[in-house]
Amino acid sequence: MMAGHALSAQTRAVLLLIAGTTLARLLFAQAVGLGVDESYMVSAGRVASLGYFDHPPIAWWLSRGAAWLAGSEAAVMVRLPFIALFALTTWLMFRLGTVARDERAGFWAAAALNMSPVFGITSGTWVLPDGPLDCALVGAALCLAHAVQSTDRAPWRWWIGAGLCAGLALSSKYSAGLTIAGAILFLAVSRPHRIWLRRPQPWLAGVLAALIFSPVILWNAQHDWASFAFQGARAAGLRFRPLAPLEVLAGGALFVLPWIWAAMMPLWLRALRGGGATDRLLAFLAAPPIIVFALVAAWSSQRVLFHWAAPGYLMLFPLLGAWIADRMNQRWMRQTVAATATLALLSVAVISAHTYLDLLGSALGRVMRKDPTIEGVDWTSVHDDLWARGLLRPGTVVGVPNWRDAGKIARGLGPAVTVIVLNRDARQFGVVAPASDWVGHDILILALGNLPLELAGATLAPRPLPPSPIRLRGRDLAELSVFQARLAVWPPPR
Repeated sequence: MMAGHALSAQTRAVLLLIAGTTLARLLFAQAVGLGVDESYMVSAGRVASLGYFDHPPIAWWLSRGAAWLAGSEAAVMVRLPFIALFALTTWLMFRLGTVARDERAGFWAAAALNMSPVFGITSGTWVLPDGPLDCALVGAALCLAHAVQSTDRAPWRWWIGAGLCAGLALSSKYSAGLTIAGAILFLAVSRPHRIWLRRPQPWLAGVLAALIFSPVILWNAQHDWASFAFQGARAAGLRFRPLAPLEVLAGGALFVLPWIWAAMMPLWLRALRGGGATDRLLAFLAAPPIIVFALVAAWSSQRVLFHWAAPGYLMLFPLLGAWIADRMNQRWMRQTVAATATLALLSVAVISAHTYLDLLGSALGRVMRKDPTIEGVDWTSVHDDLWARGLLRPGTVVGVPNWRDAGKIARGLGPAVTVIVLNRDARQFGVVAPASDWVGHDILILALGNLPLELAGATLAPRPLPPSPIRLRGRDLAELSVFQARLAVWPPPR
């Protein structure tokens, strides 16, 4: 290779980072079963659709497409697209940090991103909308950074790229709209960049994003705006909790890592007040998710989950990367980076070893209110038990009292068994397999705990059968109560 085309040291370093972290995620994905939300998305998403009850379709399509291509719903297979997307996200973050400062800043932005649990573990591995959302948002930010820095009066390719990525982000998770609002606010507030609002490029980007998002609007129109109503209701409420915003900010700090969060906050506030165009753009992109979800928590009747604001913190990693790069000659910074990377790797290794080998046994159950091991184990033992007992005949319909357990049970039983949710809050199960379609049919009810009283009024003479254990390497983690019944009416009378 000619010297003029040789890769820089930082480029080689980020490629090694991508290779190493991708390998670690593949091993992690193989060792740990699908979590509650992952199992729900894989099992309720077996029927392809333009939209879904909880979120836009991209994450659902990725897991379904991977399962179809592989002919398997094995955890590592359905997670593979999300692992690949995070490898791309890491590269895009490197490029974004390079645009904001230089390649050293880009490398440390990418490295810090991989060390942050909410990104490096959950978004980077799990079947969740956050993986494609993060990738699309970083892509959009990179295109915008090039667009607003360009001296060309018509950098069409960057605005088209920004519109394409914005549409993909919206088609991954509705909260992408907050980041897009930050971009519009930046163009409106920043005097040197306000001129763009009088040019066609940003408007074309907006039209392109809307076209990509239009299938989601069509699906909602055909389903009584169910998804929009569900997500919108999370911001509704009339109670006042003045400390809730602080709780959300503290939870975000815990998910990002407290010392990473503590370094980000002053960098963010400084960039909002002024600085380079890219730094200020990133600060404006970060602001709406961080601020809005903290404020909503003050009155919402529902709990605001800490990871909802993660896209805001995502935009601050280039600023953090530059800050780290400027201090890497100091011993305390090198020690902090090494300790954080070690903590991330050890955490993944311990979780993987425990879930795969039952390393800690029942110790977690003795020190925690609920043993979390059950959430990281695929409930395939239930299928084996019920099959051996002759309860899984062709055409068997299984009813489950809530959508969370339904996802784990449906994933464990496999796609050949129809699972319905016997609850008014059925989420996507209520779209693909509404319980009302099986009124008058014999069903098998599986429940963690006793049969809910509401179901006793909806079924005829439920007959209890011996429970079915959820096992990990011979240890019973929990038991599912088993009932045979006929579904008499749905929904049941209140």
